Amino acid sequence: MDLKEVMAINLRRLRHAKKMTQEELAELAGLSARYIGAIERADVSARVTVLGRIADALNVEAAELIRRTTPGNRTEDS
Repeated sequence: MDLKEVMAINLRRLRHAKKMTQEELAELAGLSARYIGAIERADVSARVTVLGRIADALNVEAAELIRRTTPGNRTEDS
């Protein structure tokens, strides 16, 4: 799985956990809902500055957006 796919899965998971729509997240992050959707589909890879804005909007650390997890929901480095 490449980084775009990891980011897509994590973004969708975190956004759903916060019960936010793509539109709500986009508004808080100052981005377009279309761009959020493209990230969630792994069509695009977000720049570091954009990851920071999304992380701030979700109230999580930016690392949460790119952390690779194993099936047991543990990080690969733990």
